[in-house]
Amino acid sequence: MPSLRELLDAHPVVLLLDSASAQVQTALWPGRGAGPLWRARHDEAGTGLFPCVEELLEASGRSIADVNAFIFCEGPGSVLGVRTAAVALRVWGVLNPAPVFAFQSLALVAHALGDPAASVIADARRDSWHLARLGGRLRRVPTAELTGDLVMPEHFRHWTTMPANVRRTPYDLAALLPRTAESDLFHATDAPDAFLHEEPAYATWTPHVHQAPGASGNLAGGATGVPPAPEKPKPSRASAGNAPTTTAP
Repeated sequence: MPSLRELLDAHPVVLLLDSASAQVQTALWPGRGAGPLWRARHDEAGTGLFPCVEELLEASGRSIADVNAFIFCEGPGSVLGVRTAAVALRVWGVLNPAPVFAFQSLALVAHALGDPAASVIADARRDSWHLARLGGRLRRVPTAELTGDLVMPEHFRHWTTMPANVRRTPYDLAALLPRTAESDLFHATDAPDAFLHEEPAYATWTPHVHQAPGASGNLAGGATGVPPAPEKPKPSRASAGNAPTTTAP
């Protein structure tokens, strides 16, 4: 797994996307030895990510075709935000097949803090949390197992009630990346997507004809097992043969 320093040494023009939090963050290293240009917006990824990238390219006089490598945050965080960035990278990869490198938000924060005792967390829904520690792998744990020094990055949304002992820490990539430039936080990916702890499993079912309890398939109602409604008697129509007769006074 390469570090940011190694990526920048190997690729002169690098574009970074992070839409895992409520603040979209983008950066462009426009050439070898040049410092990064930054753009950020407090907006949904679908409306904030692309204007940021356009501003970076315009400010640097570059285009997507000039990018030598892409970096993006695969989460944890907003799955929709991460996948918005992933879709953009897949489309741009058709126009410009440059390598893509992913990093994880909580691992970045854990390395920047440099405290092995700190647990960096983000909401994983269903009363559980993503948890990362310095030097450890990302895990998902239930709320009841959160103990010790708990840290949550700013701008990360949560739906589960946070434990009382959680403290917030800035999630500002412009400050975090220089502090972790030598850390091996990045891995190459051919299929950018949101991070998953395990591949999703889908239930399968076999279609069958519904029958009422105790019913057989030979009911008069046919395959549904529901008997037909009784036929209503048709009203008789008056005719010469059944017309009422009257007696003349």
